[in-house]
Amino acid sequence: MSTNANKKLPRLLVKYRAEVVPALKKRFALKNTMQVPRLEKIVVNMGVGKAVADAKLMDEAVTVMQAITGQKPVVNRAKKAISNFKLRKGQAIGCKVTLRDHRMYEFFDRLVAIAIPRIRDFRGLSRKSFDGHGNYTLGVKEQVVFLEVDRDKITSVSGMDICIGTTAQTDELGLGLLEEMGMPFRKASEEKR
Repeated sequence: MSTNANKKLPRLLVKYRAEVVPALKKRFALKNTMQVPRLEKIVVNMGVGKAVADAKLMDEAVTVMQAITGQKPVVNRAKKAISNFKLRKGQAIGCKVTLRDHRMYEFFDRLVAIAIPRIRDFRGLSRKSFDGHGNYTLGVKEQVVFLEVDRDKITSVSGMDICIGTTAQTDELGLGLLEEMGMPFRKASEEKR
């Protein structure tokens, strides 16, 4: 018996199966359940350019990323030296995590329910950040919007990019999926301004 069978399913995965799939089938007139788009992976990326001067910032970024995602991040290193930025080849300049399955749904749930509402002066997410294939990218300016980050223990505030990969073939399907999953997008009328 697999270890996943013993675990409780994430709340958002249960919601996806019970509510989102029927709603998307009706909304887009899909005949087969397998045509309904789903979340495939979430990639969280944090660039730490200041780590060139202070290596301790990289360790801090890795610790913060691990606390936020619940998974140990991979450290990204410079591919070539750039003298203007005092950057040497192989130097640590960022970290990233790829989340799948249960961790992905749990992270997405915390992102939508807790982190995004804590963003200062939040007026909704842009509908224009899709890539043409149903995948969505958003930037978070401060990592302190996540409850897992202790403000007192971090020395510098840095942002991160969150890329949500879906199986949707079009941006319209991807938008529909994320809306049904609870992402707070701006209304289309506000987007044109």
